Amino acid sequence: MTLLIYYITPKRFRNLVVFIASILFYAWGEPYYIALLLISVIVDYFGAIIVEKTRADKDKSRFIFVTVLVINISVLFFFKYYGFLINNINALCGTSLRVKALPLPLGISFYTFKLVSYMADVYLNKVEAERNFINFGTYVSMFYQLTAGPIGRFTDLKNQIINRNETIEKFAYGIQRFLFGLGKKVILANNLSLIWNNVKSMQYGSISVISSWIGIISFTLQIYFDFSGYSDMAIGLGQMMGFEFKENFDFPYISRSITEFWRRWHISLGSWFKDYIYIPLGGNRRGKSRQIFNLCVVWFATGLWHGSNWTFVFWGLYYGVIIIIEKLFLLKYLKKIPKIFGIIYSMIIVTVGWVFFDSESINKAFSYIGIMFGAGNNLMIDNMAKYLISSNLLILFISIICATPLVKRIIMYITEKKKTPGIIVSVVISMAIFVISTAFLVYESYSPFLYFKF
Repeated sequence: MTLLIYYITPKRFRNLVVFIASILFYAWGEPYYIALLLISVIVDYFGAIIVEKTRADKDKSRFIFVTVLVINISVLFFFKYYGFLINNINALCGTSLRVKALPLPLGISFYTFKLVSYMADVYLNKVEAERNFINFGTYVSMFYQLTAGPIGRFTDLKNQIINRNETIEKFAYGIQRFLFGLGKKVILANNLSLIWNNVKSMQYGSISVISSWIGIISFTLQIYFDFSGYSDMAIGLGQMMGFEFKENFDFPYISRSITEFWRRWHISLGSWFKDYIYIPLGGNRRGKSRQIFNLCVVWFATGLWHGSNWTFVFWGLYYGVIIIIEKLFLLKYLKKIPKIFGIIYSMIIVTVGWVFFDSESINKAFSYIGIMFGAGNNLMIDNMAKYLISSNLLILFISIICATPLVKRIIMYITEKKKTPGIIVSVVISMAIFVISTAFLVYESYSPFLYFKF
């Protein structure tokens, strides 16, 4: 319906359609927090204009910029970390301060980062403040990016918001990309989640070593297909409306190092932390000691951004330590060894990392990792492990293949080299994904995207 209204609306009013559709979409998912989103848009809209108008007075301009920045971060902190802070104060000080549980506003981490990057770019004179409120509201609230990214920069989207071309080619590609993302989520991620939930719900003493690996490998694949699937759907919807968003995933599970992995995983978030925290802190320009400190800050923030739990902080610092080690000396050795060994090294570290990411506590994470590496008295293999292998071998095999560039390369070869027959094959594949996904949706219970809670 939104696409129909969008295309029958005159071009100059199409941003208004996107803005209204985004507000209605958000109101449908989070009716209580629609005012919060609108207030954030209004504050940053006027804040950026004032920063630009007072640029000659550096102190005043800086004061406005910092004030708006503090407002943005404070709102995010209150809703996402207030309870976490109070609980830690109670644990440290023995107090009994009460915490009122508040639902996390949908997509607040993503749209807050969009606002912060916009204000920073205006303050640094990298982009002019947007005078058209509808255009700015469209940038912040795009419903296909709002809830789980990718985190679009105003510098990248400004020209597209003002003047973009909708074409049949873009629309067709957008449909295909959307359906591929839908298939990743519904066919692969949702079924992989059943395996992981089955394993992690067991008593740790009764999980065999093989079962523990099957479980966490399933989650490793699940979170990739879940999040990259959402990104594909967002990119696809954007293409249908003439927008061209940057890629957010680039087959991260074929990385030869953890440094490379984070260049391929959640690209928009990684580049955000690099440009707005790491580089402003000095990056690698002030010597090794300062670079190590800067990396620790970035990875502490990366972990905390993902959730208000010490498991996320530990997960972030876990990657920070490994990346520091790689930058100090390990990378030069990883570049010399055969590619397959680099991929195995990376995947072991990433898979272990996902245990921390999805565990209730750090102790539980270490207990599970202990099972994986045979540190306890758990059996190597049991009937449960045999059942998991026999009943899920096909979905695991398909998922592993789809996590590599192989399928994409085959489809590109068919469509580019075979022309008309290739296009027909591509359409047939897309329709098959749509039919199978619809069948799964009919019989499955509601399964939200994992990153909705971040």
